[in-house]
Amino acid sequence: MADEAGIEGTADTVQGALEMDGPGAKLRRAREAKGMSLADVAIATRVAQRQLEAIEREDYAALPGIPYAIGFARAYARAVDLDEVAVASDVRAAVNQSTLGANRYEMFEPADPARVPSRTLAWTAAAIALVVAIGFGVWRAQLLTAPTTQQVSEQQQTAVPASNAAPAGAPPAVAPTTGPVILTAVDDVWLRIYDETGERLKDGLMKKGERYALPDGAKDPMILTGRPQALTVTVGGKTVAPLGPPDRTIADVPISAAALLARQAPPAAATTVAGQAGTSPATAPSPAAAGTTPPASNP
Repeated sequence: MADEAGIEGTADTVQGALEMDGPGAKLRRAREAKGMSLADVAIATRVAQRQLEAIEREDYAALPGIPYAIGFARAYARAVDLDEVAVASDVRAAVNQSTLGANRYEMFEPADPARVPSRTLAWTAAAIALVVAIGFGVWRAQLLTAPTTQQVSEQQQTAVPASNAAPAGAPPAVAPTTGPVILTAVDDVWLRIYDETGERLKDGLMKKGERYALPDGAKDPMILTGRPQALTVTVGGKTVAPLGPPDRTIADVPISAAALLARQAPPAAATTVAGQAGTSPATAPSPAAAGTTPPASNP
């Protein structure tokens, strides 16, 4: 009986020592029982070996923070077939009793450190997203920005005014050809076509090769676009001059057949030949002016 009581007392002492062991010691004994080294556990959990050593020493201050201490311990426990929930609870209690427990602002725990993306990958993804956002913003701003006063002035200066009257003596002008106005996209281009009342006749993206015929009854139609060079305009099947300079936003540019043909009319002569107007016909010089005397008359 005395021997049995001694054996039971020894077992109780060993069990009590096991229960008093910290989570680091439990993890280390489980690792040794499986014949694994710290390097093996590091490979299985993708946790740095120095951080696993800190967990075994229960030196939680050497870890990045409370969530990582608990997350690394859970991964370690899974690798050596221990109850990860119990180990995490022990680590949490040990951390709260240490100096690291004062840092309470961290509210998350990585469930599996192997699934946490690296810092380099996170920064790379953030940089790519930022570049894409900036590029989209610049493209959108260029597409929808209204033309400035200087741009509108330049567009008006490029239009060639039609002469009100033909110069004196000029042959009668040939009546301009009229016909349907057709816009053809030679590249993808956004545009807006509207009439004098503000009604939008077409608003959106024209794909490359797409054609749009201006309605016959449109009243003073005008166009807004940021890429006039992407449009080919014809009147009665004849191509007219570009609507504006390349990659410059144009607005309120008339595109009726009459307005487009007026842009093609040659400018009137800037000057007239001296003496052509306001002078009388030339007269023959008098004999005196020619330096001769008339012949004397017979008596």
